[in-house]
Amino acid sequence: MPGHPAYRTSPQAITGMPPGVPYIVGNEAAERFSYYGMKAILVVFMTTLLAGRDGSPAPMGEGEAKFWYHAFSSAVYFFPLVGAIVADFVLGKYPTIMLLSLVYCAGHAALALDETRTGLALGLGLIAVGSGGIKPCVSAHVGDQFGPSNEKLLPRVFSWFYFAINLGAFVSSLLTPWLLEHSGPGWAFGVPGLFMAAATVIFWLGRRSFVHVPPAGLGALREAFAPEALAALGRLAVVYGFVAFFWALFDQTGSSWVLQAAKLDRTFAGIEWLPSQVQAINPLLVLAFIPLFSYLVWPAIERITPFPPLARIATGLFLAAASFAIIAAAEWRIEAGGRPTIGWQIAAYAVLTAAEIMVSVTCLEFSYTQAPLALKSLVMGLYLLSVSAGNLLAAGVNWATTGSDGLPLVTGTTYYLLFAGAMLAAAVCFVPVAALLPTRRYIRPEA
Repeated sequence: MPGHPAYRTSPQAITGMPPGVPYIVGNEAAERFSYYGMKAILVVFMTTLLAGRDGSPAPMGEGEAKFWYHAFSSAVYFFPLVGAIVADFVLGKYPTIMLLSLVYCAGHAALALDETRTGLALGLGLIAVGSGGIKPCVSAHVGDQFGPSNEKLLPRVFSWFYFAINLGAFVSSLLTPWLLEHSGPGWAFGVPGLFMAAATVIFWLGRRSFVHVPPAGLGALREAFAPEALAALGRLAVVYGFVAFFWALFDQTGSSWVLQAAKLDRTFAGIEWLPSQVQAINPLLVLAFIPLFSYLVWPAIERITPFPPLARIATGLFLAAASFAIIAAAEWRIEAGGRPTIGWQIAAYAVLTAAEIMVSVTCLEFSYTQAPLALKSLVMGLYLLSVSAGNLLAAGVNWATTGSDGLPLVTGTTYYLLFAGAMLAAAVCFVPVAALLPTRRYIRPEA
């Protein structure tokens, strides 16, 4: 527990990386393997292998499957708000992460053991609570390890954090579709569950190396929501409202982009890739882009002109719109009677991944530094709520444009141009916000 005498409650005055960081990064890599491995096969499972109560095939239509996928993603990014409140004011971050990790493991077990809609609903529900609940706590927990002496390393550690996320996502996006194809849903969902169990053990092993910030207590709510804190939350909420549009597009790489990939010539590097394996392009590019942007792109731009976080986010929003324009062009070629190459999606992934670096990685650092001390997890939860809102938007569009037969009413090029246009409009509106919104950094004092 946070009050245990063996646990430090404030960061040390050191200039290097805190000792607990490797455990957090290792935990994140294994946890993200479990989450993205499960998510990579979700649409394919629902549209081809879902079983009825009697064990007979009962797959969903494409429109219904996309609705379930985005509704689940929305729930995963809604529960961070609940987990953040529990962590910041009741239990503390470390106990909250350990408790909800066990719930997370139970969700994977339900998916692995029951291939019907009952198992699907139970498994996805438990994963939404477990994964969602720990998300804001882990990212805030890594920030808690730093003080004024080494806060300059925060951008680097959040880049490592994001690197770990995508390392796990890349490996699992290749492995779990193969497991689904050759060993069935039990193994394909079970292996990610084993990685989640490993993530829990890794985090437990680092307990004595961490800074354990005690919960503020419910009595601290009044101080936490003082005018200054509310002003900080208001500024961040404005940013998150625009970022939600980014996530409405980005998370379609696991739904509409997978369905489009099935219609493309997927032969690349002498291998014919499964439609759900194509998603591995994104984390692979992230692994390449993070050091590229951290050590070359950002320093090169900064030598010419200041490029603050909000300017990076604005640029990323424009790039997200461009990526969907590429996907729309690929869809137009499909509708013209052809079977275009997977190179179209590779190009779109390259643009979208650059957007992700500018929006998502930047938002992690920006959210932590702009959050008042008593609200670190809560602000991370609010940021993740933008992901929930984006997926809710995508789910709502798919629900509204799905007929009674489960088939989509808005299809093809029109579907992708709809989202590209909405993203472009949001990016244009965000430009004056990025230029005028005030900012203030809050860093935890050292012992």
